[in-house]
Amino acid sequence: MGQHVRAGELDIWTEQVGEGPDVLLIGGLGDTVESWQFQLDGLADRYRLTAFDNRGAGRTAMPEDPVSVEVMADDAAAVLRALDIASAHVAGFSGGSIISQELALRHPELVRSLVLQSTWSVPDHYLRRWMLFARWLVEVAPSERAFLEGFFLDVYTARAHNDGTVDQFIEEVLAFPHQQTTANFQRFLDAMLDHDTTDRLPEITAPTLVLAGGRDSTSRPVLCRAVADRIPGARFAVMEEEAHQPFQEIPEEWNARVDAFWHEVGPRAG
Repeated sequence: MGQHVRAGELDIWTEQVGEGPDVLLIGGLGDTVESWQFQLDGLADRYRLTAFDNRGAGRTAMPEDPVSVEVMADDAAAVLRALDIASAHVAGFSGGSIISQELALRHPELVRSLVLQSTWSVPDHYLRRWMLFARWLVEVAPSERAFLEGFFLDVYTARAHNDGTVDQFIEEVLAFPHQQTTANFQRFLDAMLDHDTTDRLPEITAPTLVLAGGRDSTSRPVLCRAVADRIPGARFAVMEEEAHQPFQEIPEEWNARVDAFWHEVGPRAG
């Protein structure tokens, strides 16, 4: 059962399950606690997992203050401190992986290890154009369903579209009672557009695993590899047949991969 925790000056919706070493899960654009359901269900027998709604998503409000990746990383740090978690294995995907990078840079003492799924250090020309496309698509799509059908073309594999998996995800999103507003969707995107960690990545000391989807047309393997190459000792792997969010499409394989990494680096790593 989730709850709001007071993190700084913001009430952030969190959910915590399981027992064991602490894991913090950080979602991406518009995603909430529910985006991590396969991990909350599949790893709770080995870890204490904490997920939360980023500001402006789900049950966490969007303050009027300017939004930045740094601010959202500080939100994540505040969640850990509010829950008396001294340090955690941190996993983030897409925009959440950028927040995770910044968390490791700004609050290294809180990060035991990093898993960065579908990440980048700075948007290249292609990714920047895709972000701008998503920014106006959410405003002009004829319906929320039409927006999701279009947006998810670059998020999930053709396999998931054709076998009905994406349709099921869309129904769940449409039924969710805490919809993100168009303005908050755009404010999150705007925070990502010009954020650049390239020169600071070598400062990350936490053991790091960078995962890419071989069929991801947005945060492509070349962008993910560039991150891994700049973080000392980082490991890099491509899930060749997967797209942007393999932790949802093939959760058992994804969970096993990160579980093996966490087990290897150990609870005291970082």
